[in-house]
Order: sequence, then C-alpha cells, then structure tokens
Amino acid sequence: MLRLTWVQPEDLLGHELRQAALDGREASVIAARWKAAGGQEAPLRAGASPHPPSRYLRLLAKDLLDELADLPSRLADQEPTDLERIKAICPTWPSAPAETPPHQPPPPAAYEAAWLGRAIGCLLGKPVEKLPLDAIRQLAKSTGNWPLTTYFTAKGVPPALLAAHPWNRRSAPTSLAENIDGMPEDDDLNYPLLNLLLLQRHGRRFTTTDVAALWLDELPAGRTFTAERIAYRNLLLGMAPPHTARHRNPFREWIGALIRADVHGWTNPGDPAAAAEQAHRDATLTHTANGVYAAMFTAATIATAATGTHDVHACLRTGLTVVPPDSRLAKAIRQAIRLARTTPDFDTIVDELHATHSPTHHWVHAIPNTALIAAALTHANGDFTASISLAVSGGWDTDSNGATAGSIAGLLTGSPDALPDRWTTPLKNRLATSVGDFDGTGFDTLAHLTHALAPTPVEASRP
Repeated sequence: MLRLTWVQPEDLLGHELRQAALDGREASVIAARWKAAGGQEAPLRAGASPHPPSRYLRLLAKDLLDELADLPSRLADQEPTDLERIKAICPTWPSAPAETPPHQPPPPAAYEAAWLGRAIGCLLGKPVEKLPLDAIRQLAKSTGNWPLTTYFTAKGVPPALLAAHPWNRRSAPTSLAENIDGMPEDDDLNYPLLNLLLLQRHGRRFTTTDVAALWLDELPAGRTFTAERIAYRNLLLGMAPPHTARHRNPFREWIGALIRADVHGWTNPGDPAAAAEQAHRDATLTHTANGVYAAMFTAATIATAATGTHDVHACLRTGLTVVPPDSRLAKAIRQAIRLARTTPDFDTIVDELHATHSPTHHWVHAIPNTALIAAALTHANGDFTASISLAVSGGWDTDSNGATAGSIAGLLTGSPDALPDRWTTPLKNRLATSVGDFDGTGFDTLAHLTHALAPTPVEASRP
C-alpha cells in the first residue's frame, strides 16, 4: 500500500495533538483516548509512518481530528488570522505611503541578486535537510568547511560518519558541491515562480481563490508538502479557502507560507503593508495564525529591503510591525534578535534557540525557523555569505531558511556581481522546475519578469 506522505489521518492526529499543545487547546482527554486505542505519535522526521493502521484506528483518527478542531484556544484573541483583526492589534502597523508607489522598483540587477540568493541559500541547505544539528556540524567540520564558507561536499567525509548521518537522499545527487549542475528543482523556488504567474495573470488584487485556481492549473500535487498538500487535497474535495487551511491540517503553522512570500515583498518596494496584505491573501489558502504571520513578516521585511535605503536591522524591525506583538512568533523573533545582538558566537545562539524550541516544535514549524532566519540575518549584519551560512548551520528546515536569508541578503547587495563566484558559478544561470514554462530559465530573465511586476508611477496613476 502506498504510504503517501503528509496526508495519513493516523499521522495527522499525532501532529494535531502537538499543535494543540502549542496553540492553547486542552487536548489531554483526546490524547489519552488515542493512546488507549493504540495510536502512535507522529513520525519525528518522515512524512508518513511506515505501516498502515487498522481500519478502526484510521476512522478514530479522523473523528479525533474533528474533535480537536472544535476545542477553544486560549490564544485566539492574541493570535487571529483575519487581516482586519491582525491590523487592529498591531500598534505600529505600517502607514500607507504618501505617494503610490512610494519607491521606484529596484533595478533588474537587484532582483537577480535576490533570485540568486534564494537559490544559493536553498542549494546550500539541501544536502543536510532533516539532519540533526550535531550531524550538520560534524559533516561540515570533517571537510574543513566550518563555519560554512561554501557548499557541502562528500569528499573527505569519513565513511563511518556518512553511515551514521547520510545526506538527504533526494538532494545529495544534485546539491553536493561535486554534483551541482544548475539549480535543481525545489519547492522553495517553485512557489516564487508560481507567484510570478499569479501576479502576471491576476495582478496585485488577486484573491485567495485565484491562488487556489492557479495551483490546480500549474502545480503538480506531488510537488506539494505538509500544509500545501493538505490544502490541495481539500480543494479536490470541493472545499473553498480559507477552510482549506483549517480542515484536518495540523501543518497550518509550519513554514510553507513563509517560503511563498518573497515575490510579494519584491513587488512592493517601500510598501511593507501592501506586501504583508498580499502575503496574507496567499498564505490563508494553507495556513493560519503564526504560519500566516511568518509570511507577512518575510514579505514586509523584503519590501523594506527592496528600497535599497535600509540596512538589514531596519528591515527586520519593519517586518515585526505586521506581526501581532503578543503572538508566539513575535516573541520568538524578538528573542532571536536579542541573542544575535549580544552573543558573539553563533553556535551558542543556535544552541539556545534549539533548547527553547526543539522540545516542543517540529523541525518544519514556522516559529523556530523564522526566529533562526532573523538571528542569522542580524548576526551576519548584511554579509551575504554569513547570512546564508549561519541560517543553514542552525539546522531545522535548512534549505528553506537558507533560501529566505539568501533572498533578503542578496537583495540588499543590489547586484549579482556582489555575490561571490563560488556561490553563483555552479548555478550556470539555470534552474529546473515543473512550474509553467520556467524550466531552464535563467535568473537574469526572472529578474526582468519580477521588475516588470513592480508598480511604477505611470502605472499607479492609471484608474
């Protein structure tokens, strides 16, 4: 029997119980019923448990998922998903710019640096995705690449270490230094490509339903994971957003919406509020609360970086203005930035973040990963190599964290010429994808397509 990942009810139930503990729902009675019936905890790293359960246990899992959804949350007032409620509790929500657009879009060179940065950071993190933090450190140190200064390699790694901590099996053939031949396909690049199509077809006033329709047209179901796969399934069951984000979806606060946010920031230079609102409409197809905030934070941060007039610290401060201040995400980001400002050794920062979040959060959850991205960017102080290397060296969702850190740091450099050749040359100005007609497209072409989607004064003056 095919054990399709991220959709098996018996696995979703374990993840939902963990999510309930995070978002303030009292689920101990339901957890006890599941355990008494023989139910297992969710897999720690795999997308599906290896063996199917009994028919009874699967039916019970479905029933308990629905019961969990009905439990009240004590955090509901401070962590809403509705945009107007979010704005109402954000005391420093960005003001509408006096002029529209407030800034000319960055030149295509800046967008090319951002696209390249996203690809490089993703590629750096791909071989070690899912690996424990200690394994990442050991593998890098064994080849003299610690702190990280270039792509991972298998050359020189002791066989016993590789046997204990093998590379990500899907990524190693295309993302170890000796194997890189262009940018391989990855969801961290597929979603920005989809959002280029979204804006090309529907403009900046797109709806969440437009996002859903685009996915059904252009995104193969097998290229979705976690919350996106659940929402896709829910669409096929005839559900409409935002219910697609809530129905039997324990991954609704994971990192998936964050990795879709870049284009919303790139195309709203100097208008973080507009960027956050676009990210919200995108994210609510699949996510709620902190999963949505992570996307809004990223979009607002990037929109500020796109002006070319702010350093990374100002960009992160602006990103926080669109996140409810008493939310778990805001608290995690603030803690991470404080640590990064006061602790010279980044490994010490990472250890503290893992001690805080790893006992309670899955490695793909948005809260620890967004905090790590913020810490890496703060500690790197605008340096591109340090930004991606620190983000990846911190573990958890390594390719996604490297991608977002690389996008922001790359954009801030303003030009692909500012990115070291050792990072850019292996990409050969080419990426692979199953989205639309983008397979084989160059990053310079993507930069021009993105530039064309940013508003200009002439465009803004039209009715």
